[in-house]
Amino acid sequence: MSERDERLVRWRLLLGNAADSALESRAGLSADDLAADAALAWLYDRDGDLAGRDIDDRRGGQGASALAVPAWLSEVHRLFPKETIERIERDAVERYQIHEVVTSPEVLARVEPSETLLRAVLMTKHLMNPDVLAMARELVAKVIRKLMEKLAKTVKRSFHGTRTRTRSNLKIAKNFDAKATIRKNLGTYDLAKKKLFIRTPLFVSRTRKHLEKWQIILLVDESGSMLDSVIHAAVTAACLWGLPSTKTHLCIFDTEVVDLTEQVTDPVEVLMKVQLGGGTDIGKAVAYAQGLVENPRRTIVVLITDFFEGASGHVLISRVKALCDQGTTVLGLAALDSKANPSYDKDMARALVAAGAHVGAMTPGELVAFLAEKVRA
Repeated sequence: MSERDERLVRWRLLLGNAADSALESRAGLSADDLAADAALAWLYDRDGDLAGRDIDDRRGGQGASALAVPAWLSEVHRLFPKETIERIERDAVERYQIHEVVTSPEVLARVEPSETLLRAVLMTKHLMNPDVLAMARELVAKVIRKLMEKLAKTVKRSFHGTRTRTRSNLKIAKNFDAKATIRKNLGTYDLAKKKLFIRTPLFVSRTRKHLEKWQIILLVDESGSMLDSVIHAAVTAACLWGLPSTKTHLCIFDTEVVDLTEQVTDPVEVLMKVQLGGGTDIGKAVAYAQGLVENPRRTIVVLITDFFEGASGHVLISRVKALCDQGTTVLGLAALDSKANPSYDKDMARALVAAGAHVGAMTPGELVAFLAEKVRA
């Protein structure tokens, strides 16, 4: 097939049967090209805005509309490269709400774990029977494991204690300072024998600066718009848990507050307990955090919410101000995810800043860096 024909095929697959009047019929499509066209039509022909874009409904036949989700997904995996598969699966779940992608055992058995599918599982887990839920849980665990492995490196790098190195008269092997010894004894290097003779070995005393423990209280809004932030908050809390310098709490809230600190080491369990949607009482969550504070000046409250308060805004502002006035650091995050591009109540956010809080949006890595800077100050 010529280069020009290849371009025609791409355009034909992009436009579907709507292009038949402008391009040669079928545009030289192979059997796999026709199958790819049918798979794309199965998903994208349901787009309600085709007419608004002067594109006729694609009626290509080929039995596309009769495809069941497992068969369609099998075709997608056979016909398209990985990057395209991920985009198609994301559109199926997020754009067209085809929940069977994550509620069908046959489909779950072959989908590639991704954050898109993780979000879909959390949104639809209430629709799943126990067997499907067990399979979905495995998908969640695989995605969470990858997220934790990535963030754990940042946590380790940010929170390790400061080592001090001072000269020591205790001449034991573990205290031997090889690099300093070589530099000190370069004058005794024998060119003929190509050997360095050590006359003055150097040793160091290695001590670690102990950091006084800080409290980190994560308050996470479980409304539907905060799903990505809920996921990353659970991962972040699990990675912070057990650090010698911190005591971590994890609480989720809607109109009630649920303290999940006891499950914080198992973010999969945490996420499977999240009930997305419902009302929001941010002030009640802040009040709960107030009751957890042990040493105000060594406490950081991370309030992860879109700031759309369903209860009293005045109560929320006064409680945040009370925390700040007693010396507690309050960090309000409108988003905690990889994009950090939130939709939130800007007026409430400004009011909380005026009350003494820090407000912004962060990636998990940025949050870890912020916490480490405060803890190590």
